Amino acid sequence: MAVLAYSLGKREINQHFTIRNAKLISLVVVFFLLVFHTVFRYYGGGDSCEWLLSKGRFLGENMWQPYGCMMHKYKSIEAKTCLTGKRVAFLGDSRVRQLFHSFIKTIDPDSGKSEDRVKDFLWHPEANNSMKERLLSWTANIFLIYIHVIQWSIKLHSGSGESLQQYKVNLTAISAPLERLADHVEVYWVLQDPVYEEALSADRKMITNQQVQLYNQAAVDVLHGTSAVKLLSATRQASLEILTQSNDGLHMPESSRNVGAMILMNSVCNKLLKPIDGSCCQTLPPPNVFQKLSACFFLVSAMVLLILHVVGNNRPHRAVPPDVESLEEKKPVTAPVPLSPKAPLQSLCKMGLIMGYFYLCDRADMFLKEQKFYTHSTFFIPLICIFVLGVFYNENTKETKLLNREQTDEWKGWMQLVILVYHISGASAFVPVYMHVRVLVAAYLFQTGYGHFSFFWLKGDFGLYRVCQVLFRLNFLVVVLCMVMNRPYQFYYFVPLVTFWFILIYGVMAMWPQILQKRANSSGIWHLGILAKLLALLVLICFFAFSQSLFEAVFAVWPVSKLFELNGSIHEWWFRWKLDRFVMIHGMLFAFVYLLLQKRQVLSEGKGEALFSAKISNLLLFLSVVSFITYSIWASSCKTKTECNEMHPYISVVQILAFILIRNIPGYARSLYSSFFAWFGKISLELFICQYHIWLAADTKGILVLIPGNPSINIMVSTFIFVCVAHEVSLITNDLAQVVIPKDNLIFSIFFFCLILYFVPATAL
Repeated sequence: MAVLAYSLGKREINQHFTIRNAKLISLVVVFFLLVFHTVFRYYGGGDSCEWLLSKGRFLGENMWQPYGCMMHKYKSIEAKTCLTGKRVAFLGDSRVRQLFHSFIKTIDPDSGKSEDRVKDFLWHPEANNSMKERLLSWTANIFLIYIHVIQWSIKLHSGSGESLQQYKVNLTAISAPLERLADHVEVYWVLQDPVYEEALSADRKMITNQQVQLYNQAAVDVLHGTSAVKLLSATRQASLEILTQSNDGLHMPESSRNVGAMILMNSVCNKLLKPIDGSCCQTLPPPNVFQKLSACFFLVSAMVLLILHVVGNNRPHRAVPPDVESLEEKKPVTAPVPLSPKAPLQSLCKMGLIMGYFYLCDRADMFLKEQKFYTHSTFFIPLICIFVLGVFYNENTKETKLLNREQTDEWKGWMQLVILVYHISGASAFVPVYMHVRVLVAAYLFQTGYGHFSFFWLKGDFGLYRVCQVLFRLNFLVVVLCMVMNRPYQFYYFVPLVTFWFILIYGVMAMWPQILQKRANSSGIWHLGILAKLLALLVLICFFAFSQSLFEAVFAVWPVSKLFELNGSIHEWWFRWKLDRFVMIHGMLFAFVYLLLQKRQVLSEGKGEALFSAKISNLLLFLSVVSFITYSIWASSCKTKTECNEMHPYISVVQILAFILIRNIPGYARSLYSSFFAWFGKISLELFICQYHIWLAADTKGILVLIPGNPSINIMVSTFIFVCVAHEVSLITNDLAQVVIPKDNLIFSIFFFCLILYFVPATAL
C-alpha cells in the first residue's frame, strides 16, 4: 500500500509539473501570436473589407469563405431592412445583369424583382462617354453603384491593342466622376471573371483569358490609386474554381453569381446591421461601462498584489487546490489549507489576463475568424482519434460501485469532447448527429439530478454554505464573462439551466418534510413520501410545459426576466428548458432506486462481479444494446429537428439508461476507466464555457484563426491554448471559492451581500 501511495503521489506531482509547463508554453505562444497579429494587422496592410472583396476560397459547394473573416448569409428580411428605399444601380453588360438578378433575389427570393423601384440595371457594356455622362448626372442621393465591363470592348474590336489603349483612356476619363461619387456613395468596380474558352461560341472566341487579364490589369492600374473606389476581385477567384460549370463559357453558374451578390451584401450591410456571424467590414463597438469597470477591477487587483509583493508580505505559499470537479458535482473541501493573503489576488490577476485574452479573441479586431463547414470527415475522424486515445489511457478504478467517481468523470469527459468536436465542425447541420448530441446534454442534466439527489438523500446537508459553494462554482466564470464580453446570462444557456435545476432539486429535498435515507430506514412509508415529492415535481413541470403563456408569465417578470431573456425574449430559455424537462427527474428517480437497491444489498458491486445474477445481467445487457441501437436508428431517420425535438424529452432517457447498464453491469467494465477522458471530465464545465470565445469565434458562430493558412495547425494550437486556459480557470474558481464562500458565518454574510451587489448588474446586462 505504501508503495502504491508513493507511486500515485509521484505520478500526480509529475502531472502537476507537466500541466504547469504546458501552461507556460501556451503563455509564450499567446505572446508571439499577439505580436504577429499586431504586426500583420497594423503594419502588413489590409483589413476585413479588403479581404472580403479580394481573397477567399470555397469550403464546399456554395460555401464561400473570405480570407480572415466571416460572411453572413443574408435573409430576405435582413436585406430589405438594409436596402429598402435606397437607390442601387448596376452598370454593365449581360454578366452584370445576371449578378443584378442574384442581388435582387436576395432581397425578394420569390419574385426576384425589386419592390421599391429604386434598384436598377442600366445597360452600359463599355466604359465610354455614355457611361461618363450617366455618372456625372448622378448626385449623392444614390446609395450603391456596381460597375462591370470588358467583354464588349474585346468582342467589338477583336481584342486589338488599340482597343486596350482606348479602354485605358476611357477609364481614366471616368475615374474623376467615379471618385467624386465615391466620396458619398458605395462604388464598386468589378474585375472581369475568367471565361471557359473551350465552351465559347465562334463569335466569342476572341474573348480569351489573356485578354481579360490585360483589361483587368488596366483597371487596377487606373483605379487602384483611387482609394474610395473599391475593386472587387473575389468573384473572379470564385469563378476560377467552378469555371467548367459554365454553359456557354462566358456567363458563370448561379453559385458564382450568388457568391458575388452575398459579398456585395456583406460589404454594404454588415456595418449597418452588425450581424454576429458577419465579421467582414464590421467595426467593433467600444468597451461599455461594465467592461471598463471589469478592466479597472483587475488592474486594481494587480496593483494591490504588486504593493504586497514590494512590501514583502510573504506568507505561506498557495495551498494545493482542492479536488477539482466539474459542473454541479463540485464539492467544497472539508478542511482546506488556508490560502496566503496574496493567493486570491494572484488568482484575480490570472483571471484578468485570461479575460484580456478572451476580449482580444472575440471582442477586438485582433485575430482572424472563419466560418464553420460540416463534412462527415471533419466530425467523425477527430472522434475516432479521441476515442483511440481514451481507450489507450485506461486505469483501475479506486472503487467498483455503479457510477463511481472516476466513471462519472470519464463520462463527462468523453461527452464534452464529443460536444466540442460537434460545435467546431458545425455538425448541428446533420440531424442524426444533432439528436445524439442532444442526448449528451440530457445526460449532463441526468447526472445533475443523480448527483444532487444522492448528496441530499445521504448527507442531508441543506446549509447555505454548500448551496453557495455550488452556485459560485457553477456561475463564477459565466458572470465574469457577462461583464467582460457584454453578453446576457442566458447566452451561456447551460449554466442557467443547471443552476435552475439545482435550485429546484434543493427546494424539493429541503422542503417539509425533509426525507432522508436515515429517516426512510426507520419506516418504509418515507419511501412513498419521496416518490410523492417527485410526482408533485413532475406534475408541476408538465403544467408549465403545456402552458407556454403561464411559463412566460412567470419568467418574463422583472427581475427574473433579466436572468432568462436573450435578445429581449425568453423564447430561448423556453426552448432549452422544455427540451430536457424530464431528464432531471429521471436522474433523481434513478438515484433513489439505485440507493434503495444498494441499501437492501440487491446489487453485487465487488471487483470483477456482475451487477446482477448471470441471467438477469445478460437479459438487461441484451435489452440495453437493443434499446441503444433502436434509438440510434430512430435518430438517424429524423427528417427535421423540430419533429424529433418533440419526442426527445420522452425517450432520451432510454439511451442514457442503456449506456449506464452497458457500462456498469459487467464487473470488469466497472473496474476500469479512461484517465484521459476523466481528466477532461474534471474541467468539463470550463471547457464548455470557454469554447464560446477562445476556441470558437463570434459567439460560437465561427472558428478562431490563430494560424492563418493552415487549418490543421491552427486547430492544434488553438486547442492547446484553450485547454490550458480552461484548466487554469478551474483552479482559479476553486481558489476563489474558498475566499468568497468562507465557513465563518460573519465573513460569509459580508461576502454574500457583496456577491449580490456584484451578480445583479452582471446578470442584468
